[in-house]
Amino acid sequence: GRRTQLFKGLPATSTVEENAAAGVSVYTFNVTVSPLSSEGVAILPTIVNSNPLTEAFDIESKGNLEYRVVTTGNPVLDYETMPKSFDLQIFVEDTTGRTDLNTLTVQVLDQNEPPVFRGNMAIQTVAIYVLEGTPPECIYQIDAADPENADLKYSLLPASVPFTVLESGAIFSTKEFDYESDPHCYFLNITVTDPDGLSSTKTVNINIINTNDERPYFTTKQRIYRIPEEQSLGTIVANMTAKDPDEEDSLSRLFYSIQSPNRYFFINPSTGVLQVTGRIDRDALPLRLHPNISLTVRVEDSPSSVHASEMEIIIIIDDINDNPPECNPSTFRKEANENMVAGTFLLDLRSYCKDIDVDPSNNRFNFTGLSGFGSNKFALESTVSGRLMMTESIDLENPANLGVEVYSLTVRVQDIAYPNYSGKYPFYTSFDIIYIYIRIKPVNEFFPVFSNLSYEFNVSEITKVGSSIGRVSATDKDWPPSVITYSIVAGGGTSDYTNIFWISPTKGDMKILARLDYESTQKHILTVQASDQEKTTTASVTVNVLEVNDEEPVCSPKSYSFQIPVSLAVGTNINGFRIECQDRDSDPRSFRYFINEGNVNNHFTFSPSAGSNTSRLILASRFDYESGLDTNWIYRLCICITDDNLLSARAKTAHLIKTGTVTLSIRVIPDPTTVITTTPGFTLVTRRENLYSESAWYVPFVITFGSLLLLGVLGYLGFLLTTWVRTRCPPAGKADDAPLIRFTFCLSSQTMTKLNTVFDGEARDPVTGKMYEFNTQSGARRWKKSNEPLQPMPVTSSATDDSGQGTERAEAPSKKEPSEKKKELTTETKPAAKASGWQSDPSGQNGLRLQKQKEESADRELSSPAPQGRY
Repeated sequence: GRRTQLFKGLPATSTVEENAAAGVSVYTFNVTVSPLSSEGVAILPTIVNSNPLTEAFDIESKGNLEYRVVTTGNPVLDYETMPKSFDLQIFVEDTTGRTDLNTLTVQVLDQNEPPVFRGNMAIQTVAIYVLEGTPPECIYQIDAADPENADLKYSLLPASVPFTVLESGAIFSTKEFDYESDPHCYFLNITVTDPDGLSSTKTVNINIINTNDERPYFTTKQRIYRIPEEQSLGTIVANMTAKDPDEEDSLSRLFYSIQSPNRYFFINPSTGVLQVTGRIDRDALPLRLHPNISLTVRVEDSPSSVHASEMEIIIIIDDINDNPPECNPSTFRKEANENMVAGTFLLDLRSYCKDIDVDPSNNRFNFTGLSGFGSNKFALESTVSGRLMMTESIDLENPANLGVEVYSLTVRVQDIAYPNYSGKYPFYTSFDIIYIYIRIKPVNEFFPVFSNLSYEFNVSEITKVGSSIGRVSATDKDWPPSVITYSIVAGGGTSDYTNIFWISPTKGDMKILARLDYESTQKHILTVQASDQEKTTTASVTVNVLEVNDEEPVCSPKSYSFQIPVSLAVGTNINGFRIECQDRDSDPRSFRYFINEGNVNNHFTFSPSAGSNTSRLILASRFDYESGLDTNWIYRLCICITDDNLLSARAKTAHLIKTGTVTLSIRVIPDPTTVITTTPGFTLVTRRENLYSESAWYVPFVITFGSLLLLGVLGYLGFLLTTWVRTRCPPAGKADDAPLIRFTFCLSSQTMTKLNTVFDGEARDPVTGKMYEFNTQSGARRWKKSNEPLQPMPVTSSATDDSGQGTERAEAPSKKEPSEKKKELTTETKPAAKASGWQSDPSGQNGLRLQKQKEESADRELSSPAPQGRY
């Protein structure tokens, strides 16, 4: 509400030319202030906004509250590309707080500008490259424009150059250039002018590019070269030179190559130097037949250029004496029989040797220098023929020649022509060495001879199979010693074995293949043969079998069983029993009899106990079952019969002793009136309870549900299984107020007993509440009939174990009601001995007495606590 008129001359409209420099005045205005504002303005006139937005204008003070709007040059005003008019909002405030805001409209005026080059010509001197031989064509298009879009004209200087510019600004060449004859570079001044005569000029540099359009040519004139064979690698043969007209005034870059197939030479592609790169052997094919090598050398000015020249050169290879005579093979192995007569022809060396040099003057040779071990026994017929002869007979058994089987000789095969060393071929030799090995073949002149005419070996009859019993040996006078093999050609057999002896074919060691038996054969006579593969000799070998106590006594009967009464008198020959023994290698007086096992309380003995081949079984002491001294009713005796009765105590430790055995089974039969002593026994019944928390109600629920589901699937099989479980282990009782589930496991120790099914106990079923009867021995049960009395239990015979003692145990049911547990505790029967012919009391009195004893035993068990944690 405090705005007043402070500007003088605003609002207003003004103009400014395009491209105006910075600081050009656009418009001038004044500011009037209040008389109260003696200090002038608080905020100088300021451009607070422009439309369109720009920073091209600013306000400067001229003094005395006079101001002008000027250009900033940032950006420079351009009529063609920028807005044509700008609205500047100017704000001012004096010291009293009065403000004013007015608008200055600035219009941009168009000015005629010279043409401008665009593209590369606007920023640099353009370089244009023209290949020589290119026909006249457009080589460049000038890109220029006038700010006012006026039509432009193009011109170039100097006018004498072979170029022209069209009105469209296209620069054309007017001739086909030749790099070798025309200037290599042109400078053109291109001027572009608008209709008002304003112009701009730029320079264009045109370069003529040399192309490979000339063929190089050889400057080397020599066409034939001659070199010796076997030149070292890298030897220079020729230096090929050439020139290229395209590069007469500069270092020529030419490339050399060999066009024809070649394995001997290589030309440097840059220098044209021809060198040896492979072995040149004049004596090998193909140079042996064609010693002239023809090469086609090519020169080109680039590896892929079609501008090239070729020249053929011929290299002649000269032969040198570079090959010594060669013998194939160079090593000979010959055989000559001993005692061969002197003068015998052995080998013709010339048939195996030759010199491959092509020149006849280089391929002649002779044989010289026969030397080596035994060379005095051989000689060459002549140096030219090379025939090897024997000069004396050779006997291998002669002490002078003993041990000599092979003679090693050397013969030098020498070139007749002197080798061409001359410093170039130091690695060549002019001779070859022949190695001759002459083996003197032995003649088998002598028979093998045994060291003894006969051999005798003593062998124990208990010698292990495979043991060595001796050795035979034979020699042969022939040299070298012949390989002698041994074999058994006769003897050494029995009715059971064809051969019971074996001899090592190479060493002569003799071994046994089967066990020797003195009782069958005391002596074996063999014929042993020694052979050197051609001649044989035999010798006699006697094998004496030495007797050893290796047979055990054999007695009859081997085993026997019988019964004796318990009242048999001491000294009686039991059942008239006697044993008869035989031993193939021992005297009957050497027998000794003793009972090794089973003779409890020494009731039995043998008479006589030694010195006879027969002995009787005698009762040595009476049986005492009443006092409990004897408890066994069956005796199993192991009787040992040894053949050491005639040996002293010291001899027994050194001699081999054999033992035979006889087993007897004796059953003692008690008298009918004998009181059988019984031994008390007990059965331990252990009850286990599985407890769980009442909070775990889901456990019986899950178990019950799973059991019902399984019973539904199994059906009849589940019913049979439940019946069998109830039969084998009665269920434990459970109190009505007991929160725990009780599981009882029944364990019993009993023997298999033949029982009559008599029910001597009764109990209440915890499930149905019915009474049932049970047998205390077998555990058999049945539902109790009303008014049926409890049956008495008869005495039963027990099964007899291996020691002659029998035991019986009965087990009462382990699951009872808590109030009935003590009354119905299981009692056990006492073991009873079973005598032959004894029968149960028909009146049943003995059975009642035994039942009473079992009840008393059960009371004693209740008075003592059962062991914890044991079954």
